[in-house]
Amino acid sequence: MEYLTSEEIAQKWDISSRRVTTLCKDGRISGAIQKSGVWLIPDDAQKPESMKRGRKSNRGEGSGRK
Repeated sequence: MEYLTSEEIAQKWDISSRRVTTLCKDGRISGAIQKSGVWLIPDDAQKPESMKRGRKSNRGEGSGRK
């Protein structure tokens, strides 16, 4: 199995390397390991689904605007 660094995965998934590091720390990337302060991620790892919290848009439904 080949491993990529968090920076290489960040480029592959088009997200920041900081976000990849956070996902690794949170245990959201299967198979990710940390060696000497560097996160190594399997090259076939899947990008986790977004778990953003925030307001859901209810455009036009009960917004109180006319």
